[in-house]
Amino acid sequence: MADSSVPLCLKSECSLPEVTQLLQFLEDQGTFQFPTLANGLFSAAAGDGGDFELTGYRNVWVRDNVHIAHAHWQWGQTDKAVEATRSLMTFFKKYQHRFTDIIEGRVDPADPMNRPHIRFDGDHLSELDEKWSHAQNDAIGAFLWLASLLNDECHWTGSDLKLLSDVARFLDAIKYWEDEDSGHWEEVRKIAASSIGVATAGLEVFNARFGQSTSNEGRRALSTILPFECVQSDPLKNRRYDSALLFLIYPYRIVTGEMADRIVADVTTNLMGEQGIRRYIGDSYWCADYREKLAADVRTSDFSDNLADRDKLLEPGLEAQWCLFDPIVSIHFGLRFEQSRDPQDRHHQILHLNRSLSQLTPPGSRSGGYRCPESYFCERGRYVPNDICPLLWTQANLKLALTHLIRELRQSQES
Repeated sequence: MADSSVPLCLKSECSLPEVTQLLQFLEDQGTFQFPTLANGLFSAAAGDGGDFELTGYRNVWVRDNVHIAHAHWQWGQTDKAVEATRSLMTFFKKYQHRFTDIIEGRVDPADPMNRPHIRFDGDHLSELDEKWSHAQNDAIGAFLWLASLLNDECHWTGSDLKLLSDVARFLDAIKYWEDEDSGHWEEVRKIAASSIGVATAGLEVFNARFGQSTSNEGRRALSTILPFECVQSDPLKNRRYDSALLFLIYPYRIVTGEMADRIVADVTTNLMGEQGIRRYIGDSYWCADYREKLAADVRTSDFSDNLADRDKLLEPGLEAQWCLFDPIVSIHFGLRFEQSRDPQDRHHQILHLNRSLSQLTPPGSRSGGYRCPESYFCERGRYVPNDICPLLWTQANLKLALTHLIRELRQSQES
């Protein structure tokens, strides 16, 4: 039975015991359970039977694992982070030819199936045969970033370092700063600031850790694109606002200061809804009445080559509202507060943390109570959690936002 005496809403002047109690309450409810495969990798979502088995979310995504493993490292479970990162290393070494074939010009990177695969069978560390939009430079850059960050903890060997070097060479070979990729949302290929930024972050940490020469191509590209996601003239690619840009602020910390503030303002002004935050304007994934419009085995298919077919289903203004982003915005304002001590920054930190808490499923939900959905979508006029619940990336972000606040309150108490 849930303890109703623990409120799922914090005040701006909340105390360390209050936040610690809230975190413990959610731990007790199972909100922050991270089931792992035998090798330490995380499936994208947890679920049992029914339509969930048709979603493909039982598979492993590189991007999700990087974010989840980094979160574990941040809140002190270094062993979990190391185990997942080592398994990603093992997978990429198994298919190292994906990098070298492109570096040495043996295959065409225009075919996404020739690229390093960013979604795979985690149990067997093996590629999946089905066609997928594997041209995702952010996922490759994310792996390079985390593996480089955890060099001291993972104790990489010579063959591991050779793989990381090939990853860096691969990004340069495809000219990631001007390469069209499918990015965070695995859709139409475009030159995306969110992908360029993560690749840049990965290369900069790799260069710093291993003494390689630093390229400024990514930084230069970002200076010409941000705060847009994409400035290409093609209307199918051009995009002013995209919540994926938030990840450049945290965890990658490649965008700071005034540009970070502008991106957060863009997102909260143009993409934020009552239940969550849209990925971008015109997003048709889990659009209104998605369950009625598409069969379960089609809903999470690869739409990178035929997105227009799915976009026809969208009713303008009824995009899905995701739960990934409010915790990141909360952390942004928390980092600002550490420097400014401005009560307004604290207010916004708590505001977005409370929005995240309000997105948890209520007791009695079909996915269970106090779970973190991927998003809320409009079904018959009412926003409800979608079938991807819990999404492990979302719950990692929420726990990160809580642990960031606890760390700040503890530091204030000790100073």
